[in-house]
Amino acid sequence: MSTVLVLGAGGHLGGEVVRLALAAGHRVAGTWATRTPHAPPGTALHRLDLRERRAVADLVRRVRPDAVVNAAYRQDDWPVTADGAAHAALAAAAAGARLVHVSSDAVFSGAAPSYPETAHPDPRTPYGAAKAAAETAVAAVHPNAVIARTSLIIGGGASAHERRVHALAAGAPGALFTDDVRCPVHAGDLARALLELAATDRSGVHHLAGPHALSRHELGVLIARRDGLDPGLLPRGRRAESGPPGPLEVRLDCTATRAALDTELRGARAFLARTPR
Repeated sequence: MSTVLVLGAGGHLGGEVVRLALAAGHRVAGTWATRTPHAPPGTALHRLDLRERRAVADLVRRVRPDAVVNAAYRQDDWPVTADGAAHAALAAAAAGARLVHVSSDAVFSGAAPSYPETAHPDPRTPYGAAKAAAETAVAAVHPNAVIARTSLIIGGGASAHERRVHALAAGAPGALFTDDVRCPVHAGDLARALLELAATDRSGVHHLAGPHALSRHELGVLIARRDGLDPGLLPRGRRAESGPPGPLEVRLDCTATRAALDTELRGARAFLARTPR
């Protein structure tokens, strides 16, 4: 049995990593910053501010993890997303722990038709820049770490996109963009892949996303149909005309990583398929 430390255990993905790690028989510790997560029994929870380098180092020394999975971030907070990743990498390296750092397709501009693992970041947003800076820091201070870039994380009704679909169907203002394309991945599939990578000696950049490239609106329609909602209630929009600045179409090429993993990364059309009652 090994010990896994999950940074950001209160988030959608972090919570799934905690659940699966416990189910696999690992000792699990998780961190939270602003709200205590509803973690499964057996999880050792620690409040942690990733911006505090010494606090991160102290916690890693106390927990003595075999592997650290960093699923923590805040889209509008550079110190947490970028500096916090560097602090986690420094602490994991000093403790001799494996590190799997979760990054994002936001590091890309969308100018290329698709992005393999060898592609260099060219972000267009502050969040993308923070994620790119985090990747640079992690690679510099923990060369054996895995940098796992992913896309929209869906699953279990808990994701932001699923909640938004339900809100829009109920009449909330807003729209789902038809020109904003990503490669959604199921939270459970992604968590399994992260834990699988943590158990190997692999390092460097890995892409973990689904094989189906879908617009936000197409994804919303699949969610609505799965949940018995009327897809016609979902307003359409175009990010290029009315949305916040940022990349439009970002397709992660996951060919190399898929060939190396046992975990299947299903496409959204598969994991959102409506099952007969």
